[in-house]
Amino acid sequence: MFTGIVAGTGTIKEISGSDVIRIVIDFNSVSTEKLETGASVSIDGTCLTVVEINSPLISFDVIPETLEKTTLGHKSVGGFVNLERALKMGDELGGHLLSGHILGVGEVTERLEGDEHLDLMIKTPPHIMKFVQEKGYIAIDGISLTIGDVDSDSFALHLIPETIALTTIGSKTIGDKVNIEVDSMTQTIVSTVERILEARN
Repeated sequence: MFTGIVAGTGTIKEISGSDVIRIVIDFNSVSTEKLETGASVSIDGTCLTVVEINSPLISFDVIPETLEKTTLGHKSVGGFVNLERALKMGDELGGHLLSGHILGVGEVTERLEGDEHLDLMIKTPPHIMKFVQEKGYIAIDGISLTIGDVDSDSFALHLIPETIALTTIGSKTIGDKVNIEVDSMTQTIVSTVERILEARN
């Protein structure tokens, strides 16, 4: 499990393979202390398993399904990703609980930048929009955020300087894709209501 409180960013140093892809990430700004092979790490919100450690270089294998359903299939060497190590018992829960299972990919359609803030509009697939509500929680590229205004196919994000400084979201431009995860409680409630309404019809 994760919290959506990103520890920092990493740099992609190597991408290799043709089916299962090996991604090597430099964790220079994020601690690798006590990190072991087999551990889970959130990479831009996607839960991946550590397969090799040559600190600060950490390697992950990414299967075709993950490459297809997330933005990881479009990453390139030199790119930056958000990093969060798995939640441990006793850790402070500062964001909201996340599984690292991406529901789909959204697209940045608007960007409005001020002196100390950044507003983004995210166009979102219909199968995700039904879970999106104003003031609800959502994870974008692994960052726990609060949803702003919502319309039929998009929602707004209002970002503070700390989030912009510690994550990759400040570099997003119109047309960029982002990973989306909705918290499991919201998914459960909406799905349960849908089943009840279908049963009544």
